Amino acid sequence: MADTLSHGNGTAKPNKDDVYRRPSPTTLTNQPLTHYHSYFFDLLSWKNPRASAIVYASIISLIFAARYLDVIRYFFKLTWVALGTTVALEVAGKVLLGQGITSQLRPKKYHVVSRETLDALIGDVHELINFFVIEAQRILFAENIGVSAGAFIAAFVSYYLVKVVPYWGLAIIGTTAVFMIPLVYTSNQELIDAQLKHASELVNAQTAQVRSAAKEHTAHVAELTKQYMGDYSAKAQGLIRGRSASPEVHPIRAAPSAPTTVPVPALTDADFPAAPSSTLEEKKDKEEEEADGHPADSAEPAKPASSDEPLVSL
Repeated sequence: MADTLSHGNGTAKPNKDDVYRRPSPTTLTNQPLTHYHSYFFDLLSWKNPRASAIVYASIISLIFAARYLDVIRYFFKLTWVALGTTVALEVAGKVLLGQGITSQLRPKKYHVVSRETLDALIGDVHELINFFVIEAQRILFAENIGVSAGAFIAAFVSYYLVKVVPYWGLAIIGTTAVFMIPLVYTSNQELIDAQLKHASELVNAQTAQVRSAAKEHTAHVAELTKQYMGDYSAKAQGLIRGRSASPEVHPIRAAPSAPTTVPVPALTDADFPAAPSSTLEEKKDKEEEEADGHPADSAEPAKPASSDEPLVSL
């Protein structure tokens, strides 16, 4: 008989062994897992529904008992009642019967914990501690991305719930989630796997599209950068070649040019004509007398120009 049965839609129902497939017996670091890994896997995957239900109900009952029952107070009460009863029976027996009743119930040999039992208990505790230590590291270093993502969501939600929900309520929510989420998954694995596959395909398609767009953009930027670098390199090479072809010439200051105009010598007294011996008025009167027919000798002799008078009268 085939392991799977075909449905009308052509899909195959998963085999029960596939649903309860055990994890790898070693980690990615090739370290062997503890036997508690298999135990908790079978317990949380509801491979044995009765055992899983009993453990779940027991944990919930203990949480409610710790919340609504004063366990420590009841422990001390049970202790003093038991000790008081044994002491009263022993005293009453010795008084009434001459022999204590509690001593009659005393075993011939006290019970002890054997070395083998203690070693086995210590070994189990050691394995249990290693289970939590290994799982914490596997979650922290994302050996299984789904489990690490689930732990992240649980821690994130708990961070906000702890502000409004008491610790015992948070413990109930956490226990219910740990036991019920695997049960829901195993009961609807085909539908959930199909939806997860569809979501994975959508994510892969969007990722490929984004990667393609990023690749095109990067290629375009690289091409522009290459073009600009080529232009700048050509300009730099042209400048370097120009400097190597024409050696650098230091500028020389030009000598002052000769003046284009002939310098004019300074004027001296010899360059001016001699001053007349008579003034302009006397010359004018003389001309008028000559015009009237009077002799020029009757005119008043001209006074010699003094050295104080200017050469030209204004």
